[in-house]
Amino acid sequence: MSPRLTRVPSVAVEALRLTVVVLGAGAGFQLADRLGAGPREGVLGPFSGLWLGAIVGAMIGYVLGGVLARLAMRTLDRGERALEGLSAEQAVAGGLGAVLGAVCAAVVTWPLFLIAAPIIVAPFFVFLVLMTMLFGFRVGRSRRDAVLGAVSSHAGLAPRSPAPVSLPRLVDTSVAIDGRVLDVVRSGFLHGRFLVPQPVLDELQSMADSGDDHRRAKGRRGLDVLEALRREPGVELLSIPDEALGVTAVDAKLVRMAIDRTCALLTFDTNLAKAAAIAGVRVLNLHGLALALRPLVVVGDEVDLHLLKAGKEAGQAVGYLEDGTMVVTENARERLGQQCHVVVTSVVTTANGRLVFAKPTDSAGLRR
Repeated sequence: MSPRLTRVPSVAVEALRLTVVVLGAGAGFQLADRLGAGPREGVLGPFSGLWLGAIVGAMIGYVLGGVLARLAMRTLDRGERALEGLSAEQAVAGGLGAVLGAVCAAVVTWPLFLIAAPIIVAPFFVFLVLMTMLFGFRVGRSRRDAVLGAVSSHAGLAPRSPAPVSLPRLVDTSVAIDGRVLDVVRSGFLHGRFLVPQPVLDELQSMADSGDDHRRAKGRRGLDVLEALRREPGVELLSIPDEALGVTAVDAKLVRMAIDRTCALLTFDTNLAKAAAIAGVRVLNLHGLALALRPLVVVGDEVDLHLLKAGKEAGQAVGYLEDGTMVVTENARERLGQQCHVVVTSVVTTANGRLVFAKPTDSAGLRR
């Protein structure tokens, strides 16, 4: 799941190289003029010193342009992959911060053009603008709520807090190993963007390479589940780098990255879910979902049941649980219309739902 390397587009490289060639020719022309190499010297015949400076500058620009263009395109490609893991709110807030940083840099450095040569000030100006844009983007991304809240208040709009289901989901190791997330996705309850941090992949890979058979099976299952999840329609699975380098524990890294990226943490680990919730992270606890969807009764449970009608077989009586599930009680037909304390003996899943079978807990079986 490492990002696929893409070939740098030649058209874009040549276009950027041409731009650098033109700038190099202009810089060479200006430099020759400042050095006094004007047409009056005439040493080179039809080529004056000015044109020679332009040609030399263009040649240098051609060589440097190819290198700089490829470096710029690869940098943009890495930046695009980094932005894939950001939510729309983070991207907008970061963009606003970058624009504000560029404006501040321009206001501060523009007067320098009035007191110094442009050829000296221009590189410093470009460097300062780029640095302040990067700083503004990072500040805007990390302070997303404050930035968007300020913009919304000035625009007369109510700030909106995104729901957990609309956020990118940060996947932890327990989700990959458990595997039931595939059933949840296939049922339509989860879709969209899933982010797998590099520490999670490293942990699964370490388990898959373990000498212990049990750990090795769990690691391989986790990697297989992530691969199957990546192939699901409506799912975008992305691998993201470790952005919490100062943190050692994987769980702590997940909490830090969820906060920084404004993600919902998808986990089966109850303790991690509690710690993340305390830290202010939106949590999608699949273990809690499984508990919420468990049957009201399982084999061995005892319930009080009001027997309403006779069953199809001899001696059977039928009652209903609070959710409408039918409970067929053996040897209880003579107790119709009464409250009977029963124990569940089996639960059968049918096309129409669940059917529960039970029997009275004692010979009397009655609750007056």
